[in-house]
Amino acid sequence: MSDAAWQDLLETMAACRRCPGMTSVPGVARGAPDSRVMVVGQAPAKTTGSVYLPFGNPGGGKNLFLWLADIGWDEASFRRAAYFTAVVKCYPGPNPRGKGDRPPTPWEVANCRPFLAREQALLSPRILVPVGGLAVRELLGPRPLTEVVGRVFSQGAATLIPLPHPSGASLWNNDPAHRELRRRAVSALGETLGGLGLHPRSA
Repeated sequence: MSDAAWQDLLETMAACRRCPGMTSVPGVARGAPDSRVMVVGQAPAKTTGSVYLPFGNPGGGKNLFLWLADIGWDEASFRRAAYFTAVVKCYPGPNPRGKGDRPPTPWEVANCRPFLAREQALLSPRILVPVGGLAVRELLGPRPLTEVVGRVFSQGAATLIPLPHPSGASLWNNDPAHRELRRRAVSALGETLGGLGLHPRSA
């Protein structure tokens, strides 16, 4: 991948103003362009700093890295190993119905779809990790989480391992059967990382 192509993509994403009312988030895509692991979330959360840290919030972010700790990955090592991005690149705003952020609309998702496709094309990840229902639908189509979490899929040269959203606003993780599916998914992720020679000590 050329550095010029990568920089052009980052600048194009940062300059995009297609969706009125959406708040652009600086540095929404984080990680090295040579990463073999690509984590795809729903959308960035609100940030007051100059650079956004994906899954850096004390709620969902903390839970995600607790899950990864179960397979021996600490947060710092996983952040070094993975490239983080999101289906939608701007902060959608708070959820008017209460807890959490507003889900992006289908129109907003469609506007950002070319960016995600270009990221995948440039990165050519070996492991794709969609986190949450929106990211799963974007990469696997409209399928219930119960049908995909805990399973491993092939998408081109990549192994795709879906995870539920770790946010406390999601009730999906409250079901014991769902938590077992999530444990299977995280275990599969650990095995797949190891199969590529990726380990916390080497990340």
